[in-house]
This record gives sequence, C-alpha cells and structure tokens, in this order.
Amino acid sequence: MLEVKDLVKKYGDKTAIDGLSFHIDSGEVVGLLGLNGAGKSTTMNCITGYIAPTKGTVTVDGHDILKEPAKAKSVIGYLPEVFSFYSDMKVSEYLDFVCDLKGFPRQQKLRKEHIDRICAQTGIRDLKGRLIRNLSKGYRQRVGFAQALINDPKVLILDEPTVGLDPSQIIEIRQLIRESGKESTVIVSSHILTEIQAICSRIIVIHGGRIAWDGPTEQLLLAGTGRKEITIRGKGDAEAAKAVLAELSCIEQITPLPEQEEGAFDFAVTGAVGRDIREEVFCAFSKAGMPLLQMSSREASLENMFLHLTGRDEPVSGGDEPADAAAKQEGGER
Repeated sequence: MLEVKDLVKKYGDKTAIDGLSFHIDSGEVVGLLGLNGAGKSTTMNCITGYIAPTKGTVTVDGHDILKEPAKAKSVIGYLPEVFSFYSDMKVSEYLDFVCDLKGFPRQQKLRKEHIDRICAQTGIRDLKGRLIRNLSKGYRQRVGFAQALINDPKVLILDEPTVGLDPSQIIEIRQLIRESGKESTVIVSSHILTEIQAICSRIIVIHGGRIAWDGPTEQLLLAGTGRKEITIRGKGDAEAAKAVLAELSCIEQITPLPEQEEGAFDFAVTGAVGRDIREEVFCAFSKAGMPLLQMSSREASLENMFLHLTGRDEPVSGGDEPADAAAKQEGGER
C-alpha cells in the first residue's frame, strides 16, 4: 500500500533523511518515532507530497507521489500536529468545504450522509452546527481527525493525534485509530511513547535520518538490550541479600528499591544478555536460607528501548524520570 524507497532529503548541506526504505501493507498501524531532528516530520512531509525528496521514491497505492501527485494524494488522509481551521465556519460547513477540496460528489443527500457518518465516527455529531472557534482544543482535534477521514483514505497519517484530549477522548481516538487500521494503512507519530505502545502493532524508529529499528512492537519490547529484569522481595537483611546476588555471574546490575515491608528487602535485578535469571536467583536465596516473598518480571519499557536505539540509554534506578524527560523531547523536528 505504501512504499518508501531510498528516500533522501537535504536542506543545503544538512541531510535530514538519508536512504530510508520501508513498506507498509494495508491494515497495519505503524508508529513513527525519533528524537528531535531525527527526520520524522520530513519523512511524513515527503510521503504526503508537501515537500519533494532530493532522491528516492514514495509510492502510495501504486502511484508515485511526484509523477502522479493527484492520484497519490487522493488516497491520503493527513492530520498534522499544528492544524489550521477557518474558525468562522461551522463544523458542518468546514467539512463540506473539505469535501470540495477532496473531490467528493456534490450530490447533497450523499454528501450529508457522508459527513454525518464521519462526524459520528469522530464523536462530533452534536457539534456540526457549532462555530469552530467556540470549540475546545480537544474537539478541534476531533474536527481535524474528521477532515483526514473525509476521503475514506487508504493511507492515514496522524501527527500527535491525541494532543489536547482528555483521558476518555484519548481512549475513543485510540479505538478510532484501531478501527481505521482495519481498512487503511495508518502511520502515527507521537512523543507519548505509551500511546504508541497502546495503538501500534509495528514501530519504525528513525535516528540520524536513518532507520534504527523496524519491526513488531512486542518484538522491540522483548529485544531491546536483550536483558531481562526482575524485581524481588524477600525476608532478611538487605546487605546480606545483596551479597547473595553479587555472587551470581548471570547478574549485571543490582538496584536497591524502597523498603515495602518491615524486615524485608526489595531489589531490581538485571540479567546478562539472553539470560533468564529467575531460577538461579530463586535457588541462590533458597540455599542461603532467605525466603523470597515475591518475584516478578518488570514490564518492558518502550521509553528505555527507544533511548537504547538512539544511543541515549543511561542507567535508571528506581524510576522512569530520565526516560520520561527524554521522551518528552521527542516531539519531532518542528
């Protein structure tokens, strides 16, 4: 459905993207991630035909974006991060205007039914008679989503689609994106990595204008650095427990965690690459006569995997603040 091949874009001496190639089939919901200046926005702009690449090709539903721009753009729906409206228009008037822009038939009944369906999909059916300038930021975002769906696109590109939405609206938009992915190719760019994890089945990470990762989301979470991390709680002295762990060659990092129970210790333990350390840890404490009260695998963090791929991973002890701070920088090269 969408094929990007050997894509290069230069701005003078600066290379924004350098030889990107990927293929996305219909029905895939793909997350596009990258640090500031990585090339995400440039890639999306090349895909949508907003800017021309220096080299390479973008093919949308069999149409080259440069050789057949009208045909290629007719199957694309795009919601940019910063979206402009004619604020003095009513919602229905604006969507009717977008129908004109995208060549939707002028038959009044057909168009009204189409706009009604799109408004129902995006949860703005009751707002059709409202002026856009009087809508909240969240509802304006929904109107932006509606205009992206007007032409029933085969390729839907969403840049920060949940920005400004409240939690209930975010859940609804997530579901809408999933439903769109049943019939369309969907590309989602967001700096909220947990959002990408919840929505996308595949992730493409761009770093330095090149692809650092392209694969299933779950595979990225499992792969990462190749290390497994567990948390343990046991009865006994924390220093003695740390000494037990230090004797195990399968362990690379030991991080003390805040005490949760009196007379008990808590640790986060990271194993060597490719090692499942649970059995060895359990046996070591059993041999030492220090019963474990709890053992669990720590949930894989997309933030940590992302930082690892972009060369910014640093040891994190007891919290996610460093990863979260870096993730918030990930708003793209605006």
